[in-house]
Amino acid sequence: MKRSTFLRLAGAGFVGMPFAAHAQQKANATVGLLTTVSFDDRILAAARKGLAERGYVEGRNLTLMIRSAEGRLDQLPALAAELVAARVSVIMGFGGPVPARSAKALTSTIPIVFAYGGEPVIDGLVASFNRPGGNVTGATFIGTSLIAKRLQLLRELVPHMAEVALLVNRKSTLAEPQIKDAEAGARSMGLGLHVIEAGTASEIDTAFETMMKAKIDALLVTTDPTFGLVHTKQIIALEMRYRIPAVHPTRDEAVVDALMSYGASFDEAVHQAGVYAGRILDGEKPADLPVVQPTTFELIVNLKTARALGLAVPQSVLAVADEVIE
Repeated sequence: MKRSTFLRLAGAGFVGMPFAAHAQQKANATVGLLTTVSFDDRILAAARKGLAERGYVEGRNLTLMIRSAEGRLDQLPALAAELVAARVSVIMGFGGPVPARSAKALTSTIPIVFAYGGEPVIDGLVASFNRPGGNVTGATFIGTSLIAKRLQLLRELVPHMAEVALLVNRKSTLAEPQIKDAEAGARSMGLGLHVIEAGTASEIDTAFETMMKAKIDALLVTTDPTFGLVHTKQIIALEMRYRIPAVHPTRDEAVVDALMSYGASFDEAVHQAGVYAGRILDGEKPADLPVVQPTTFELIVNLKTARALGLAVPQSVLAVADEVIE
């Protein structure tokens, strides 16, 4: 198995030093974690690891205040207000742009560090990747420019495919770039592309009924927190019910029985955000910390799901997979 690695943009500087070099001189700090949904222990461990690399350890000199909207995006402003009122030292926003954006709307003084799979300039979080400006920076596992690669992988698994669906949430700032990428990729491969919109659970049900009627051969699930965090299990269950091979943006989806995922590591983005939070606690300014971008991407293939769909995964795909789930 290969592990994805992240490199900083030029000027980002040294990520961190061993805990022992920092531990004794650190003042107590409180960091707020603002999330779209509750994260599992693995994700929280990634944030704690990044902070610990800068010498901040929960129970010693670090307190974490965790606030989760449990999938209800409209709750995020109120939760962000709680963290601002508590005067936390740093707010970390996970799961789409809305957590960080909600916090930014309330404070220009408390540093905010995000980790999500979007375009922070388009989302209004930073002025630019190299020079974020203001009080916001972070790490992104951008998924908007990977559509063509995902189409290629789908064709290797489904060589007969002619009609492809793109599941998209038009309310997302990521929607239009992904639609354009999908249109260009489908055109270059001679495929018919069906852009199918959904945002709620009922709309997702309807979307799959539409795919069935259109005789869709394969599906691209776009990068969007609504799909990747809130309705993941529903989407994968419908893929299995209608026997539609699909590719998703992140490993977490392949682990819970999606056929395949291709993208950067969310865990590593969260880890890097934790490092940045520690650097800010040490006195650095968000405006001076370039947004961390992924340089390596991981392909995860779920053989159990492939068998259930009656697909034979070719050796060409298995040979380049970073992880194969049996």
